[in-house]
Amino acid sequence: MSKQRIPESELILNSDGSIYHLALKPGEIANTIILVGDPQRVERVSAHFDTIELTRAHREFCTHTGSLRGKRLSVVSTGIGTDNIDIVFNEIDALVNVDFETRQIKDKLTTLDFIRVGTSGALQPDVPVDSLLASVTAIGFDNLPHFYRSRDLMDRGFIDAFVHHTTWDEKRSEPYVLHADPRLQEQFKDRGLIAGCTTTNVGFYGPQGRVLRLPLNQEDINEKIASFRYKDIKITNLEMETAGIYAMAQLLGHRAISLNAILANRPNGTFSEQATHTVDRLIDCTLQTLCP
Repeated sequence: MSKQRIPESELILNSDGSIYHLALKPGEIANTIILVGDPQRVERVSAHFDTIELTRAHREFCTHTGSLRGKRLSVVSTGIGTDNIDIVFNEIDALVNVDFETRQIKDKLTTLDFIRVGTSGALQPDVPVDSLLASVTAIGFDNLPHFYRSRDLMDRGFIDAFVHHTTWDEKRSEPYVLHADPRLQEQFKDRGLIAGCTTTNVGFYGPQGRVLRLPLNQEDINEKIASFRYKDIKITNLEMETAGIYAMAQLLGHRAISLNAILANRPNGTFSEQATHTVDRLIDCTLQTLCP
């Protein structure tokens, strides 16, 4: 049976043969990829590299590929939100697992490691500002994985308990729950990071319980989320990409973990006075772990 060819409208390539949004060609991405939200943070990571072989920027997507202590790495900025995570993961996966000449999926697939290095806000008063946290579990409030055949990935017991406890509004997307890759968890477990459960929100203000001028339809949502417990798991922090990263990684057969610099504590109403230093500590921790 002949393999199906992916049409031009589905796998979109630029005139130079690079993939549509990331503007990268096969071979220009490493098998270990650090994801950051802010394009300016890419250079803060790659400044530690011994060599840089490629820099590329297109829209909010910036990529640096190089090496550190003999290990090839790429740093890619995703921008904010899980809609961009969908773009980044599909296009990076295509770079390694689709033959751009024949437009067919390769017989032998490549598994990649994704490490998110991002910022986050704590939902528990005992998770201090300027601490570093690894997202062992993530709960997503977006609907990205619901567009794919993802039902078998979901932790149904966790989801049902959470929806019941929070009296989740049925007009919102049903939450989904996924876990970090066990091998990457093991790799980062002795680095002094808090083991956390992270919510991925669809916005920064109302979806994260912030009020400027617009009232919320559920004013106590953060308190309900923070008071939730499932098998001794409590939700520690919130941000905007982690659950989508875990969903796309698992759907595509890759490994992923999300590492967070805690810059705010929502119940305590505090924000870091040394945010740049805290993010740099997380970058150092990540690189020392990946490239000992």
